[in-house]
Amino acid sequence: MDYQKIIDTIHEDLRYHDVFGEVASYIPELAKVDPKKFGMHLYKGVNENYSFGDSTEKFSIQSISKVFTLSIAMKLLGEDLWERVDVEPSGDPFNSLTQLEYESGVPRNPFINSGALVIADILVSNLKDPKKELLEFVRKISGDNAIDYDYKVAESEKSTGYRNYALVNYMKALGNIKNDVEPIVDFYFHQCSLAMSCEELAKAFMLFANNGKILGTGEKILSPTKIKRINALMQTCGFYDEAGEFSFEVGLPGKSGVGGGIVAIHPEQYSVAVWSPILNKKGNSELGMAALEKLTTMTGLSIF
Repeated sequence: MDYQKIIDTIHEDLRYHDVFGEVASYIPELAKVDPKKFGMHLYKGVNENYSFGDSTEKFSIQSISKVFTLSIAMKLLGEDLWERVDVEPSGDPFNSLTQLEYESGVPRNPFINSGALVIADILVSNLKDPKKELLEFVRKISGDNAIDYDYKVAESEKSTGYRNYALVNYMKALGNIKNDVEPIVDFYFHQCSLAMSCEELAKAFMLFANNGKILGTGEKILSPTKIKRINALMQTCGFYDEAGEFSFEVGLPGKSGVGGGIVAIHPEQYSVAVWSPILNKKGNSELGMAALEKLTTMTGLSIF
């Protein structure tokens, strides 16, 4: 299969002027990003990489980071994790307070904000230096020690993150938060500020396409059972309340972020990351969704 020809065709067919959404302006630093940015990187192996556009430019990965923090939490707690957070699609906005009230402070899944904040609480409880250890994990699975936080984005999120503070305080009132609020939200804002390129994300997510092993070294990071659970959650919950649409149109497990990034994997085949900052009404990249739909249509490969 000529992947480079396929993604070049995707690049030619899609243009920023065909989208009608906006960048994520509620986080001031994200509002400064050039909306015309568009890049894609597909990673099949150490010597099999295909890309176009702004694929090497770093951007704020935002909620894509929730896959990384979930992976670390699963390594630490195993099945006990699911006593604190559920595994069901939300059907509501990713920052909903109403759902928490109905469900006694237990988030629907680890990929909505409340669920990721519970995961942050778990990591604050179990790691000596959560921010440092998250960075080490991401650098290890991507093979890139230059990956770092964008501290301007972290501060920008902190200055406007009132709803996330509310989510943590509400869950603490209901007994599902164990630590003080400040270290939890500080860690959460930093994880969302991780700056990575499409190329770096595609390499990192090969862990989930390669049965829990780092491609190239073969080092086992997660068990096949844990990889199965994470991929299932990406399939059903990885796109806020648009997960069903992504599954229907694209047919791959994946995760999006309001920075405009989307990563998806085809188990034992490839990992692919795409970035375009303009978001649709559900908070997902318009061009990114379209690009991945074209990819699985043109290759004829999805998990279904």
